[in-house]
Amino acid sequence: LRGSKSFTAALPGETERNGHGLGYKSVSVGHLEAPPLSPSRLSLGRASSTATSTAAPEQGRPRDYLVLAIFSCFCPVWPLNIVGLVFSIMSRNSGQQGDTDGARRLGRMARLLSIVSIVLGTVIIVLYISLSVR
Repeated sequence: LRGSKSFTAALPGETERNGHGLGYKSVSVGHLEAPPLSPSRLSLGRASSTATSTAAPEQGRPRDYLVLAIFSCFCPVWPLNIVGLVFSIMSRNSGQQGDTDGARRLGRMARLLSIVSIVLGTVIIVLYISLSVR
């Protein structure tokens, strides 16, 4: 047996008499009448970072660590330092578009990748020099 998706409810407005003196209106589930939502209840999803950044006090432009990322490109860990450079550029673009949360997050990732690249590059250079001197 398959149930119906419509029901009868006592709603004010356009009603018809059912013979008992009570007004009822037959409606479908998808067509329930509801009052308009207030602007604060329109979206229940996560607010965009641009909306949340306007409520927070301005702390200045987030850092993108572009100089550090460019410096890390001289280390011999090329896939890692190029990704750090890309994150740094993405951080700069996000900051220019006003997305401070995204710019901070991308800037931290660029800093992390650049530092790891510099450390690994230094280790590779030291190992290469120490092994070639023997």
